[in-house]
Amino acid sequence: MPLRETKLSAQHINMAFTRDGKTTPVLNDINLEVAQGEFLCIVGPSGCGKSTLLSAMAGFLSPTSGEISIDGQVVTGPDPRRIFVFQERGVFPWLTVEGNIGFGLFKLPRAERQQRIAYYIKMVGLSGFEKAYPSELSGGMKQRLEVARALAVNPDLLFLDEPFGALDSITRLTMRSELLRIWENERNTVVFVTHDIDEAVQLADRVAVMSDRPAKIQQIVTVDIAHPRDISSARYLELRNGIFEQLGLAHQI
Repeated sequence: MPLRETKLSAQHINMAFTRDGKTTPVLNDINLEVAQGEFLCIVGPSGCGKSTLLSAMAGFLSPTSGEISIDGQVVTGPDPRRIFVFQERGVFPWLTVEGNIGFGLFKLPRAERQQRIAYYIKMVGLSGFEKAYPSELSGGMKQRLEVARALAVNPDLLFLDEPFGALDSITRLTMRSELLRIWENERNTVVFVTHDIDEAVQLADRVAVMSDRPAKIQQIVTVDIAHPRDISSARYLELRNGIFEQLGLAHQI
């Protein structure tokens, strides 16, 4: 990948949680840089702290020690230019599908706003549900709605925490392709947490592989394959299988 300006920098990040007088270390000396316009995926064992790291990058959690900066400025909290798609669905229950997608578009002229809302409704397969409230949607539909709401505002930096985990396999593949198409057109910086190694290798410029808790970044894999990626190619399988082996999951290949 060509050298690009650093967008996000995490330096010597440690995180520990204390409850009932007992301290549990979660992140151990995490060092990571994300380039402007890069698509970075983070994978690792279940419960290792992937979501904790992502929340710290987005400003929702403060590291116990270390520093996270974006565009050279220390992160001290969330920022409206940076959108986070939570693992737990975060749509607004009091707004319709149209209202949710249009929530961050209030500064646009009405015609442009309606055009963008209609585009993303169609993109995520919610046509016919424009006036529906989240309580009337299935779990997978709510997840698609949240992804559409995030993409519609064209964020400067997009944090995604397993956004496609609740979707059926066909919709998940469609959403991956659409997210990739949008990213290739607009080159937002994307940090994407997933438990799905195939998803990571299909999408990412680089894959950061985390260890068991307290988690370190044990390897960063550069995915040197052009899009669209042939998942049966020798290089794809080599990269994918290498990550499985790094995580001690070679027996599942």
